[in-house]
Amino acid sequence: MLIDLFQKTRTTSMQMKDSKTLPEEKPQIVCKGCGAQLQARSYGKNLYVCPSCGQYARLLARTRVRMTADKDSFHELFGNIRPCNPLGFEGYGEKIQALQEKTGMQDAVTTGTCTIGGISTCLGVMDSHFLMASMGSVVGEKLTRLFEYATCHRLPVILFTASGGARMQEGMFSLMQMAKVSGAVRRHSDAGLLYITVLTDPTTGGVTASFASLGDIILAEAHATVGFAGRRVIEGTIGEKLPDDFQSAEFLLTHGFCDKIVPRNQMRHTLETLLRLHQMQRQGEPI
Repeated sequence: MLIDLFQKTRTTSMQMKDSKTLPEEKPQIVCKGCGAQLQARSYGKNLYVCPSCGQYARLLARTRVRMTADKDSFHELFGNIRPCNPLGFEGYGEKIQALQEKTGMQDAVTTGTCTIGGISTCLGVMDSHFLMASMGSVVGEKLTRLFEYATCHRLPVILFTASGGARMQEGMFSLMQMAKVSGAVRRHSDAGLLYITVLTDPTTGGVTASFASLGDIILAEAHATVGFAGRRVIEGTIGEKLPDDFQSAEFLLTHGFCDKIVPRNQMRHTLETLLRLHQMQRQGEPI
């Protein structure tokens, strides 16, 4: 069962059967990868993956939750935590307010409980549409509380990461979140509980350097950019040209930094299987 999970490629009915334009549909979306014109309805049915080039769109947190959790099972936690402006950074409050109105989120991560295949789970989803999912004090606080809740209630945690790194408008308050969340992850691990990270595009900076890389199992979406410092910074520091696929999910898989690249149409099945295997192991059942 475990071998099948990490070796077998499966097809799904969610994949588009026919990429031709339906008569009543008009192209509404242009793929950022290949420039193909896509129909919104068909694009959504294909889980926002371009059928021509395989480019993955960045998802809203609520879309990711809908794709991952059992229907109507998600219950948000800590949604009332709001960001402040601890350094008095000019224009920061106005930018946050505008993003809250645009996205319907208080900050860059959604946290809560749900079931996946009937298995109770804590779920966190970072959303790059909110200030590139930069890690501020609210992101760190919500994730810390999520892990503490999961530890208290003996639940696994699944976290979809996406971030441009630490939020510069909060200075040291942002950097402190790396240690705070990592400490909560350690306590969750010491309790013998499962933590799965799913690296999505982009996962960079302090998020990569802390909780994104601490999962017991680390999955990734295809072609996701994952790294710490930017390519130009690294090339300027070491004085060498980096490989073309450097900081891609495929590069990470080759070098042992993630366990599997999972197609979006197989992600829910993969997570459900991993949760069930962990549940069987805790109950002493043969795997």
